[in-house]
Amino acid sequence: MSARATSGRGGGGGGAAWGGFARLLVGTIAVVALGYLALAYAVDPYDSGRSGLFSVGAVRPQGPRTAAAVRGRDPAFSGAVIGNSHIQLIEPERLTRLTRIPFVQLAIPATGPGEQLRVLDWFLSHHPAPEAIVLAPDDFWCTDDPRLANDKPFPFWLFARDLPDYLRGLMRYAVAQEVVGRIGWLLKTRRPLARADGWWDYEPDYLGLGYGRAPEPGPGRDPKRASDRERPVPDTPDPGRAGPFPAAEGLRAALARVPARTAVVAVRPPVYHAALPRSGSPRAAAEAACAAAIDGALATHPLSAVLDWRRDGAAARDGDLFFDRSHYRHPLARRVAEDIAAAIVRLRPPKE
Repeated sequence: MSARATSGRGGGGGGAAWGGFARLLVGTIAVVALGYLALAYAVDPYDSGRSGLFSVGAVRPQGPRTAAAVRGRDPAFSGAVIGNSHIQLIEPERLTRLTRIPFVQLAIPATGPGEQLRVLDWFLSHHPAPEAIVLAPDDFWCTDDPRLANDKPFPFWLFARDLPDYLRGLMRYAVAQEVVGRIGWLLKTRRPLARADGWWDYEPDYLGLGYGRAPEPGPGRDPKRASDRERPVPDTPDPGRAGPFPAAEGLRAALARVPARTAVVAVRPPVYHAALPRSGSPRAAAEAACAAAIDGALATHPLSAVLDWRRDGAAARDGDLFFDRSHYRHPLARRVAEDIAAAIVRLRPPKE
């Protein structure tokens, strides 16, 4: 009996020791996690302005998905271009020169309406009375998915209004790496900087991939470019693109926050003619229904305009103006920018 009792007491002591170790381990992890969270919040790895302790009024080189946080809150800009790569080539400096409104380019490649409406919300939360907003509702806006889901990752947490969402986003390994990277960047005496206005010229990237190597006349010279560009779209709509169109309702809700004196211009970006549906086809009917839904939402804002560059014509049939079916080149981008600027001036004449 005595031996069994001694054994029992020994086992209980071991269990207590392991329990104490587990509590110590959990406590240590909690302290480390809280310490990291405090450091990450203070450093503010993407300069979202939530901390401001180490904001230096410059943009650290990074991808547009995260750089939009600092650019979208910059008080130097009162106009914004929001969309994806289909509006990316619009130069903010050109719009600024033509309208006298300082523009920032907030286009983020491979995004759809869900991400773009979140960026619009971020911009409005830091610019309660902007002078102009340019949107680019392309065919990705024609989804019938009420979630406006996209298979490409996007840091929604970075643009969240709720602090808990932002704090949860900081608890990621990739973000921890950015915390270290930002600290290193801040410690440099000569910091590399990205453009404050966000313009990113994608032409060199396409040229490097073999698209449009020569600007001389003669569309379709490049076999790779021609094969991608000339393939016609089918007569039937893509799955999930026949309506209804919840992005239009999302736009309607977003515009309710935009002041009446803000000019809002929606641009349907240019596409090569092979990307346009055949007249009278079910695909053409679906695209027209989507356009009507978006136009109806836009019409709820008193100072708005639609610029439809998604149309057939000389420009849409000029192969030298396009890299592929939906990414156009500088000559056409300049024409679109001038059209945008003219629409803004019509809606809101520049101040003397």
